[in-house]
Amino acid sequence: MKIADLKIYSVRNVAPNRGGPYFIFVKLTTDNNIDGFGEIYGVPFRPKVVEKMVQDIFDRYIIGRDPFDTETIGRIVYSNNYGQHPDLSVGGVLSGLDMACWDIIGKAVNKPIYKLLGGKVHEKLRSYTYLYPVNSDTPEGIDSIVDIFGDAEIAPKRALDYLKEGFTAVKFDPVMPMSAFDPRQLSLEALDNAELVTKNIREAVGSKCDLLIGTHGQMTTSSAIRLAKRLEPYDPLWFEEPVPPENKYEMGRVAKFTTIPIATGERLNTKYDFVDLFANQAVAIIQPDLGRIGGILEAKKIAGMAESHYVQLAPHLYCGPIAAAANIQLATCSPNFLIQESIEKMSGFHAEILNKPIVWQDGYIIPPTEPGLGVELNEDVISDYPYEGDEIFIEMVNEPI
Repeated sequence: MKIADLKIYSVRNVAPNRGGPYFIFVKLTTDNNIDGFGEIYGVPFRPKVVEKMVQDIFDRYIIGRDPFDTETIGRIVYSNNYGQHPDLSVGGVLSGLDMACWDIIGKAVNKPIYKLLGGKVHEKLRSYTYLYPVNSDTPEGIDSIVDIFGDAEIAPKRALDYLKEGFTAVKFDPVMPMSAFDPRQLSLEALDNAELVTKNIREAVGSKCDLLIGTHGQMTTSSAIRLAKRLEPYDPLWFEEPVPPENKYEMGRVAKFTTIPIATGERLNTKYDFVDLFANQAVAIIQPDLGRIGGILEAKKIAGMAESHYVQLAPHLYCGPIAAAANIQLATCSPNFLIQESIEKMSGFHAEILNKPIVWQDGYIIPPTEPGLGVELNEDVISDYPYEGDEIFIEMVNEPI
């Protein structure tokens, strides 16, 4: 069996755009007509450029190879052009292609991927969601999320809404927005508001719901420590990316000065980016993004590294349902799995573009029993939503705050 063909789909997400403005999917087909799907997340170039990157990697390194040879494929792509260094662009492209290979492998042997990576450890997967605007007709963007996160009256109401739907954990960033000039020292006003939002949410949901402080590296180390001290009384499950991910030593310094578990990993690529986190005891919960990290095989290795340090696994998700399906496969077979990010209940457009949607029940995702990833794209549907915009995946404030 050899990989024979590639299709790439840049798909426009629909309002309210939860999971981003677009998704980039790939489909590999073998010479015996087995299809495998993958998804690419967060490559910092426009989708049409990313499509050319994918085609180039495919033409040079993937076509004609056995899809079972994921280790060899991964090493060759990672080391291409004498690179051999963590890179978000190469990592994103490899992630989508690796997912597609594993989807083919599972279908070829008629097993879910988790059965090939240790078997089912978890019968169901606890999930959480961000707090989103209540009106699903409101187009989502950074501004609308900021309005929810920083509002001490609306945020608790939304958290209570999600609790009533069955969620037992919600995430919010009380110090938005993000800036290209981060990290920064938060003002007393910003600290006061973050504390008030968190306090009010805790009072609204009580002990029935975990609070996940989902910051995005906006703070200096000293500012992160100041905020952590204020939030400790409300017992968050984690403090995410308190400082930018590039300096693992400063992340470790935050961890040493707070009782709140530190979570990070969505902006990292390959196992090599995680080494210093573990060595510096800088993280309690890792959040690899399978659309960026290098794919399923690389993520399984990172999960194993984390397990040996008693670090738990909470895969990141802010894209489409194929990356979500890959997360589910990894989470199901990982003993140190903690919780899975979901885009609300994985309904709406995330369900519409699949032949069979991801199953979410009473706060949990139910792992599929179908072979491979357990889901397949409806290519007729996604063909109706081509993405033709110019913006990249995440836009940041490009002026000092």
